Amino acid sequence: MDFADVVAKRRMVRNFSERPVDPEAIERILDYARRGPSAGFTQGQDFIVVTQQELKDAIAELCHEKSYVERGFAPFISGAPVLIIPCTTENAYHRRYQQSDKVREDGSEIDWPVPFWFMDVGCAVMLILLGVVDEGLAAGYAGAMDLDMLRELLNIPAEVTPVGVIPIGHPAPDKRSPSLKRGRRDEKEVVHHEGW
Repeated sequence: MDFADVVAKRRMVRNFSERPVDPEAIERILDYARRGPSAGFTQGQDFIVVTQQELKDAIAELCHEKSYVERGFAPFISGAPVLIIPCTTENAYHRRYQQSDKVREDGSEIDWPVPFWFMDVGCAVMLILLGVVDEGLAAGYAGAMDLDMLRELLNIPAEVTPVGVIPIGHPAPDKRSPSLKRGRRDEKEVVHHEGW
């Protein structure tokens, strides 16, 4: 599929068919995510793949799926064949930037004006979302509202931060988000040349 088509077709889907997802497609998608940019080549991202229904149900509860269903959406978290939970580790970046090739001349770590661990995991998430489309699949996104409970459920180490849940599957007819009525901002409002 042409890249422009992949970008144009990417959208958040909130309903999936029961058709299973090829595990090899998920492996390819995760390989794309692993190739995302990473400050200092820290590679501080991890991905948890969940296919067991009991775990999907528990994750859906932590993401307050019921509130979506009450608003007319399908149970798109518990009903997806596959969930990917992208995670990032801030401490991995600090450890990397304390190594000899990254420290300042005085031996101190750089100041972090932006938490690049979140930037990098965001890039990985977008690669997952685009890879899903390229595989002929669909994906959504949900915030994990109770991070400590999600860590406990999935045995995620305390220093690792899950940033959300990506349900993946074959698309089924779904209710579109009412937020889309806002429309896309005009290019002249978004793109600034040579300054703001």
